[in-house]
Amino acid sequence: MIDRRFFLGQLGAMGLGALGAGALASCRRESEAEGPKLWTWVHGGRERTVAEWQREFVRLRGGGIRGVLVSGGDTEILSQTAREAGLEFHRWIWTLNRSGDQWVKERHPEWFTVSRNGDSSLVKPPYVNYYQWLCPTRQPVRDYLSGVVTELAADPRIDGVHLDYVRYCDVILPVGLWSQYGLVQDREMPEYDFCYCDVCRETFKAESGVDPLDLPDPPADVAWRRFRWDSVTGLVNGLADAVHAERKPITAAVFPTPDIARRLVRQAWDEWPLDAFFPMLYQDFYEEDIPWIGTATAGDVGALGGRASLYSGLYLPSLPPADCAVAVRQALTNGADGVSLFEAGGLSDAHLEVLRTAEITG
Repeated sequence: MIDRRFFLGQLGAMGLGALGAGALASCRRESEAEGPKLWTWVHGGRERTVAEWQREFVRLRGGGIRGVLVSGGDTEILSQTAREAGLEFHRWIWTLNRSGDQWVKERHPEWFTVSRNGDSSLVKPPYVNYYQWLCPTRQPVRDYLSGVVTELAADPRIDGVHLDYVRYCDVILPVGLWSQYGLVQDREMPEYDFCYCDVCRETFKAESGVDPLDLPDPPADVAWRRFRWDSVTGLVNGLADAVHAERKPITAAVFPTPDIARRLVRQAWDEWPLDAFFPMLYQDFYEEDIPWIGTATAGDVGALGGRASLYSGLYLPSLPPADCAVAVRQALTNGADGVSLFEAGGLSDAHLEVLRTAEITG
């Protein structure tokens, strides 16, 4: 979904085995001991001095935040100041959307997804110019991204790896964004339907006997939908193995519910072997109200069946302080282990104060 840079500009196959289950059990013991856990996403590339980062992280911890998901910036400074403030420090990375990855763009343009119209997302990105996506079916892509997360997880300054954009481009945008783009997406349009690269077509044909471009109605074909869900899941399985091998937890920001995720972005996240999920329950994007956060949370908790933690993602521009407290209660009373707030730059002192006075922090 165009949920992060759209609003903020150009800011920067295993089951839960012994290691994954151990990380999850540790997370749950902490949650039970300290109460609901609050996280926030942080854009670490912002120009701040060490003293300014120290003050910011102390402010967040004082408001009940216990973990930060940080993109960009200097790992040494950010990790040290976050940990000194008593915060967990997890690296937040863009996974399949690699618009900022010049190495890949220059050396492997063939790795990028291709639309049903035959356009590469590198050359003709859909919706906005940073929508440049790698194809998860390609083994070299999986190997490359496995190397990225392995390097992160092996860093002793990092407590965990947090995946974002681990999906295909939105074949259909959330309804609340249609007007922004002058679209009515009541069907899957070919320019937003990915991936039809040679590798995807050949792999699917080897499995099914048919080229997806020869299907009479590709969007309606169940096997072709499942192929793409499984392609992303196969990538995630490998990334989870890599991070767990370094004895670190791996988590992901995902679309609001398994059903919405499958329909809009080919993301079957309830099948992934991660330690925690952060569904982005941005109610305004779906033209819903705050109680929807609770309903969606309850469904997500049920879909996971207790095998991983769940932190409901909340969108601060749609939640002034009083509404934010209501949204957090909706998530917690419907089974969430905590919430994550997007993002720290919009987390005002007033927000932190209502979180404290609402007695919902650990």
